[in-house]
Amino acid sequence: MMNLLPAMQSVYNALVNLGLSQQVTVTTAHSFNILSSSFPPSSGAFRQDLIPYIQPLLNFHAQTKSPFLINAYPFFAYKDNPDKIPLSYVLFQPNSGSIDPGTNLHYDNMLYAQIDAVYFAIKALGHTDIVVRISETGWPSKGDPDEIGATPENAEIYNSNLLKRIQQKQATPANPSVPIDIFVFALFNEDLKPGPASERNYGLYYPDGSPVYNIGLQGYLPEMVIESKSNVLSINFLIYSITCLVLCWELSRL
Repeated sequence: MMNLLPAMQSVYNALVNLGLSQQVTVTTAHSFNILSSSFPPSSGAFRQDLIPYIQPLLNFHAQTKSPFLINAYPFFAYKDNPDKIPLSYVLFQPNSGSIDPGTNLHYDNMLYAQIDAVYFAIKALGHTDIVVRISETGWPSKGDPDEIGATPENAEIYNSNLLKRIQQKQATPANPSVPIDIFVFALFNEDLKPGPASERNYGLYYPDGSPVYNIGLQGYLPEMVIESKSNVLSINFLIYSITCLVLCWELSRL
């Protein structure tokens, strides 16, 4: 952990020397577990053992005007407490929502509450000049028996509703002037990834290029056959395909 900030500073200084510091942003992604408290959002706080590392990072972000990235997955919270957390609340569907008693702000979905919890944690360390962006969020289309809610239907609802809110340039209750900026995890199912079944089933597409479900993105991926004699061509095609899909995703947000 102590090497993270020096590495970021080295990259940033190299970009400055090349005249590219305005074109390339230097940042790093964090697990949501760096928070010791996230509910209600106004109680957001970083873990005490991590503050010695996070405080200098925040200073760096403020200095370089780079965003603070967080990986946020409402699925995990719902999976652990399905009896207490309404499914509609985590899937961006109509629901009564929740009120933050500290701010009296109303939240109609968990992801926005998680984002604001990070904002409040940053504010508690003295910064109101840093933008929070979601470097990962998503919903698995399949899981183990104890991974409640991991279905293709819920994954489609989560990502489809999230895409609609991005298109509407929505912002969180505590930061109404800052539209949410999100990267969805993931493009492909990682069929060889270890761990629970959900870890292999976050993708919008299967490894062969066929869609797991349809969330309205245009285009398709033809079947990809990787052979030993054509690895270079296959890899180039994969990179090209990923680039095209990312471009479609970004264009859909405009």
